[in-house]
Amino acid sequence: MRVALAGIGVVGGGVVRLLEANRDLIARRAGRAIEIVAVSARDRHKDRGIDLSPYRWEDDMDAIVAADDVDVVVEMIGGADGSALTLARRALGAGKALVTANKAMIAHHGLDLARLAEEQDTPLKYEAAVAGGIPVIKAIREGASANEIARVYGILNGTCNYILTQMERNGASFADALAAAQAEGYAEADPTFDVDGIDAAHKLSILAALCFGTRLDIGAVTANGIRGLIAADIREAEALGHRVRLIGMAERDGRGLYQHVQPCLVPADHPLAYVPGALNAVVAEGNFVGRLFFEGAGAGAGPTASAIVADIIDIARDEYGPAFAMPVDALDAAPAADAGARVGKHYVRLIVEDRIGVLAEIATAMRDAGVSIESFIQRGTDGGDGDADDRVVIALVTHDGPASAIHSALAILAASDHVVGTPMHMPILAL
Repeated sequence: MRVALAGIGVVGGGVVRLLEANRDLIARRAGRAIEIVAVSARDRHKDRGIDLSPYRWEDDMDAIVAADDVDVVVEMIGGADGSALTLARRALGAGKALVTANKAMIAHHGLDLARLAEEQDTPLKYEAAVAGGIPVIKAIREGASANEIARVYGILNGTCNYILTQMERNGASFADALAAAQAEGYAEADPTFDVDGIDAAHKLSILAALCFGTRLDIGAVTANGIRGLIAADIREAEALGHRVRLIGMAERDGRGLYQHVQPCLVPADHPLAYVPGALNAVVAEGNFVGRLFFEGAGAGAGPTASAIVADIIDIARDEYGPAFAMPVDALDAAPAADAGARVGKHYVRLIVEDRIGVLAEIATAMRDAGVSIESFIQRGTDGGDGDADDRVVIALVTHDGPASAIHSALAILAASDHVVGTPMHMPILAL
């Protein structure tokens, strides 16, 4: 099996090292040798810490597609569009197998690429696009293929989980935890895609299509990240017997398909509460198999390379099928469900001025919006992140009710002169 690599960054270097280190074992498992024959990247002279001299260098990626000695193209360029998408379309159009770790490209263009792969009867594999080294795509597409999936959810972004773990263990503010993540290489200089939930939304849309047999619709995924969290939220969650995690959840019912990324309070006895640091975890609930739980490294050279090479091995064995477990024409277009109609318990945190009548104002807003309060806590205060002043932190937990009622109450309170900053609202994950 002859392979060309496009994009030789951290992950590309990991693929080269893995194929070299485990060459004989991989050949035995694949039933034939897997050989890199060509590589391509923007900068031929960059020091990547690996020896690329044994492989043919192609400055023009089109040469990879045109080459007669290339069976599989591995795309590691990144980005939803641009050169990555051009290469993917040309490779599949030429009948070459495509392996990619590009979650943004799959989330935005996966249907078109899957259709092209079907037309050419060639594999499109993307295990590394979701949850790094965790083989969750293969497990759901193959191992759980006989099951109707009720919902799929999990921790889909290691950067956010690292930040939340720092806040949890060290009492750090969001800003300090983010700085620590950047110092350790877990967060980019511009962390927007991670901390605003965009990266997790890409992965969730792929999981939803695979689990529910629906067409990819990244536009239907709503995402709220973790920027608004303060240390007080972590403390209050712990006092309530919960931990804060950024959760991507997809669930289909009679109203449509719900897809949302947002911070949630996770019960301390739920497996997701024990996923630390930069790890990822995915839960899928099947009607016959029950709850499946997958945990592992969600990023990094080694884990991502492991997933990429596993896809190449499958191709070498001729083990592949439709990219989303069924032909594109069999996928249906589920309407987007109204997230506001989802019923459950909710956590709400406000920072307010320490004035007479403020608690009554909050209670009245909740009552008028139809929110029933289960518990109500006032902490006397540092504003949530260490700056003592005349503000107090109000944290409340609601009884079961629709999320739309919470939004209505917060809209009422947004007009108050006594509410400081933006309130935090988090659903409480049900077991």
